[in-house]
Amino acid sequence: MDPLEHAEAPHRRTREKGAENLKPGCWPPWSRFSSWLECVCVVTFDLELGQAIEVHHDQHRHHNHQTSICYMSFPDSYSGCLGDTQFSFRLRQSVGQKGSRFGPEDTYNRDAPVTLQREVAHYYGFVYFRQVKDVSVKRGYFQKSLVLVSRLPYVNLFHSLLQLIAPEYFEKLEPCLEAVCNEIDQWPSPVPGMTLNLPVMGVVMQVPPSLPTFLAEGRVPHVFCSGLDLFRCFQSLLIHIQMLWELMLLGEPVVIMAPSPTVSSETVLALVSSISPLKYCCDFRPYFTIHDSEFKEYTTRTQAPPNVILGVTNPFFIKTFQYWPHVIRLGELKMSGDLPKQLKVKKLAKLKTLDTKSGVYTAYKTFLHKDKALIKRLLKGIQRKRPSEAQCAILRRHLLELTQSFIIPLERYLASLMPLQKSVTPWKTPPQIRPFSQEEFMGTLEHAGPQLTSVLKGDWMGLYRRFFRSPNFDGWYRLRHKEMTQKLELLHLEVICEADLQLWLKDKSEVEIVDLVLKLREKLTKACRQQLPVKDEVLEKLECRIQMVIGSLPEDLQTVLLRH
Repeated sequence: MDPLEHAEAPHRRTREKGAENLKPGCWPPWSRFSSWLECVCVVTFDLELGQAIEVHHDQHRHHNHQTSICYMSFPDSYSGCLGDTQFSFRLRQSVGQKGSRFGPEDTYNRDAPVTLQREVAHYYGFVYFRQVKDVSVKRGYFQKSLVLVSRLPYVNLFHSLLQLIAPEYFEKLEPCLEAVCNEIDQWPSPVPGMTLNLPVMGVVMQVPPSLPTFLAEGRVPHVFCSGLDLFRCFQSLLIHIQMLWELMLLGEPVVIMAPSPTVSSETVLALVSSISPLKYCCDFRPYFTIHDSEFKEYTTRTQAPPNVILGVTNPFFIKTFQYWPHVIRLGELKMSGDLPKQLKVKKLAKLKTLDTKSGVYTAYKTFLHKDKALIKRLLKGIQRKRPSEAQCAILRRHLLELTQSFIIPLERYLASLMPLQKSVTPWKTPPQIRPFSQEEFMGTLEHAGPQLTSVLKGDWMGLYRRFFRSPNFDGWYRLRHKEMTQKLELLHLEVICEADLQLWLKDKSEVEIVDLVLKLREKLTKACRQQLPVKDEVLEKLECRIQMVIGSLPEDLQTVLLRH
């Protein structure tokens, strides 16, 4: 019998259970498909049933969400979307439903940036809707949506994929979709930081780890899947970019009223990404309708509006949301050579009628001053016909630097709460991380605040105080505290592996030695269960230490320990 059988088992199970560790040809059916997509379905309009799922491909049918997917996959009648339309939606996972098979601690999420992590409690829906006149149909129109449902926030990848397969599907129907699903089932699993080539329908879709990048040359065409075009989404809101960033940072309730689900979903997703690399920890719905399962929860007037961004197209929502603190009414997104008309800030009291004009309806006053140089540079870029990609890069860099300037002082202070490495000893529980003190942090701003990296003036301290009350601070702090705790655990494991166990065993009783074995086993199991980024050699060394300690005990105790 292997004396370490019980201690080693968790390590082996955790390291070997992932499909990514299987040899080629040994993949379970649909395992690779489900690492990218939850399901692929086709939604059509039935005169008797209304919107209904016509075709459904997945590993395990999502019965609880089929009704929601049906309603969210068609633009409402006010959008008047003729031709082809693409948009996104987001659904909350049903209460009581089992979570993703990957779980919150899966390897992908451990290594991925927070803004690209797989969702645990929500699904994304990516829609390609076609509506064209068809006299052979009773209603006079062909109406159908091809929908991809995933937990991954890869917006451009899945919309690019739909652009490839949807037109083909509408021509050739079911056999085409079956073939595409089989191709996706051959894709490698998503790996953070790696450029992946994903073949489908004779084209290779390329997902890079970062931007910008260059396409690989070759005879097979490549589709490059990049990020959202922030400039296109914000072109009529450029003079309010500081306000938008603050509203997102603070997790304020915001409604986006748009003329189509395309504009609605792109704007909401652009807003969420504006505070990257900080994770937006509130809820957001790129396309929200009265059929959403949270409609009553999010539109009740018995309590304050929730921390959520809602993208809507139905004009009757104007009355529903007239008591919300921030409402943005948009027109169609246009990328002409003319200067886009900048939306004006208006009083909320004017948000009453169905013919409410475009504008930003809010009483919010920004903590920081506008960056007039940035706005002037972007508007001049429009006049000089600077490429949209360059405009987007300028805007994204500004927002990134602004977020980093805000977060760096917080990160610096948090690092000071971490115990010194020399205080981590092998025979004691790891020391605790000092609690976060808002007042102590505020005291550091005079000498180590955002002014070191940002030229923006204003009430930075007021912004921090407001941020401390937001879900985004809570989410950031929980994540960073967890990472620091795991680092302490790793340091403790490494210190134990380097300790002189023989010297420690000399004057210890059998009870103390048995207690040490149990504690070491617990640490080993915990490291594997939580999938800590610990090196294999450290785990192997710890297993050898456990074997050595067990070997120092009488045979009867060795037998007892090996049985448990």
